[in-house]
Parts: sequence; structure tokens; C-alpha cells
Amino acid sequence: MSARDIFHDAVKIALERDNWQITHDPLALEFGLGSLYVDLGAERIIAAERRNEKIAVEIKSFLGGSAVSEFHTALGQYLNYRLLMQGQYPEYTLYLAIPLSAYDSFFQLPFVQTTIEQYQLKLVVYMPEQQEIIKWQN
Repeated sequence: MSARDIFHDAVKIALERDNWQITHDPLALEFGLGSLYVDLGAERIIAAERRNEKIAVEIKSFLGGSAVSEFHTALGQYLNYRLLMQGQYPEYTLYLAIPLSAYDSFFQLPFVQTTIEQYQLKLVVYMPEQQEIIKWQN
């Protein structure tokens, strides 16, 4: 299992504050040679609709030297996880969690916006210091 992202606990707390119950920390995905791990699995009951909403969240900090390199890694993980989840956890929706600072800068570039649209990435934008979810982008 890989090391946790520096903002793992901040996102976990932010999700709990947003009425999500953490069900997996991490969520294991089997792929034949071992396991891959999405950072968090969570669910919440939508009372008005009487159903459970389930999500998996891959957390990224984008604090490294190259946002492009980190984006390539995050995109590859996201696509692989989403593919594996279709067979193992089809009721879960996968999200990529990114800090507001990265969303406001790097994620507004036309190339990144086109990539998000092309690959139908779902994003959770968070503020790590405040341990708060700012935006859900489907």
C-alpha cells in the first residue's frame, strides 16, 4: 500500500463534516497481481430518496515540483481505479480530490479542462487548512 497523501486526514474530516460516513480507509481493488488502493470509500443516506450514495475518493495534494507530472499520475490512477471499480464496486462513484489552490490555477488551464471533459473526471475541491469541501464537480 502506498503512503497516504499529506492531506488525507483533512479530506477525511471534510467528508465527515459533509455528512459522509467513511466505510473504507483505504478501498482495496484487486487486479490479479495484488491490490490497488483508493484513498477513501464513503457513503451517506439520502433520506428524501431513501437510497445510499456511495463514493470513492482519490486524494491528491499537487504540492510537488511539477503539476503536469502529478496530473499525469493522478489521471492514470483515476482511470485505472474507475475501470477496476466497475467490476468490483459498481455502486460507487469515483472522485479525484484536489486542493482549491490547484483547482483555481492548474485545473483552469484549457488542456486540463479538456482532459476533465474528455475522460469525465469527477472532482472534489477541498481547502486543507479548513478541512472543508468547497465544490463537487460532476
